[in-house]
Amino acid sequence: MTPILYKIVFCLMGFVLASSLKAQQPPVMTKADRSFLEKLTKDILDSSKVYPGQSVSGGLGINNTGGVIIKPGAGDMYPSFWIRDYAMSIETGFIPPAEQKHMLLLTANTQCDQSWITKGGSLVPLGSIADHILVNDSKPIYFPGTYSYEDQGTPRWGTLPPYCDQFFFVHMAYYYVKTTGDLSILSTVINGKKLLDRLKLAFHTPPSNESNHIVLATKEMRGVDFGFRDAIEITGLLCYPTILKYRAALELSEIMAMLKFEEASRYKEIANMIKENLHQIFMNEEGMLLASTGQSNQPDIWSTALAIYYEAMEEEYVSRASKALCEAYKAGEISYKGNIRHVPTNADYDKNTAWEVTTVPKNSYQNGAYWGTPTGWVCYAIYKTDPNLAARLAQEFIQDLKENDYRKGGQYGAPYECFNKEGYQQNPLYLTTVSCPLISLRILPIE
Repeated sequence: MTPILYKIVFCLMGFVLASSLKAQQPPVMTKADRSFLEKLTKDILDSSKVYPGQSVSGGLGINNTGGVIIKPGAGDMYPSFWIRDYAMSIETGFIPPAEQKHMLLLTANTQCDQSWITKGGSLVPLGSIADHILVNDSKPIYFPGTYSYEDQGTPRWGTLPPYCDQFFFVHMAYYYVKTTGDLSILSTVINGKKLLDRLKLAFHTPPSNESNHIVLATKEMRGVDFGFRDAIEITGLLCYPTILKYRAALELSEIMAMLKFEEASRYKEIANMIKENLHQIFMNEEGMLLASTGQSNQPDIWSTALAIYYEAMEEEYVSRASKALCEAYKAGEISYKGNIRHVPTNADYDKNTAWEVTTVPKNSYQNGAYWGTPTGWVCYAIYKTDPNLAARLAQEFIQDLKENDYRKGGQYGAPYECFNKEGYQQNPLYLTTVSCPLISLRILPIE
């Protein structure tokens, strides 16, 4: 198949699914609202780009990476290239192939080629992908919480790098190859290793249970399960990064099939094993997936919705999880103004904290504030049980964006990274708050 046909087929997949759903189910939003979300997302994404020679905030210099990088948002926050935020936004279709290729190869160039121990006592294993990359000298920072290569890696942020970025690296490569048809990039040699070999190495870097491939962490050897909760300590078998691993396994399988490599079946088997075990290990009696089997093993809205969105469970358990989210939404336990909490309010660990172990106050940031990033996944998940309920959630989300749209100027700053009911707001002009909902809501029907 030619590159142009690859791109046409990939882009039409969402259209075909949306058309099929539209014929059977009511719409989740109006065409005007989706156009608003598309335009807002593109404006934020374009404003988040840092061009070669352009300065970033925080005294971190100018972009010397040799190409465009995309920050987690516009303005002065997060003045580096964050792998996960970018990877979570590429399916918007707003990032040209040349820019994708640059950021993919930049990430590959900074993959750890020799295990080492940081000054703070944390381990950077062979194959690790950076949490973020500095734009002035392209140095990889494998741990959250710092912009210093020398001072990175302390137990507060995990004794291992976050587990999610390895799987997002696979997704970056998969999306680029799938939409451009450029299989040759997989043979590109980077610091002595082909890109394809680097993808496989990254995939197998996060510690996993040998029998079922579920990602795991211990209190002594812990990596952040997902960077959007790096201030939370979660241990045991881990749900969220395992869902990311499931998708990455399917993507690697498809890449191998494109190359006509027998390894395609190996990665498909890994995905199947994860799908067979996910609900058995993490689903509670109500149908919600728990974040883990150790510390902070609480009902996890993000994992539950993402597992449905990625089809990481059998249909019987998808239905249970969808109904659980519907009930929690109707009870007012998971959302505020269309934005989503990590933990349902009725499942807070105690009166002082939402998560069991955290470094931030209750109802702020990742410990009980509301985020727009997962709203589309939750809408998609709820839609399977109650389309009208999903439409209500989507409308609440769009309405808040319209009321607080940063393009009004002055005091307005939406899309925010997160906020709470008491007026707390963190980081205006945040990209995944709109890019992730746009990607998933596009699949659902509009009127």
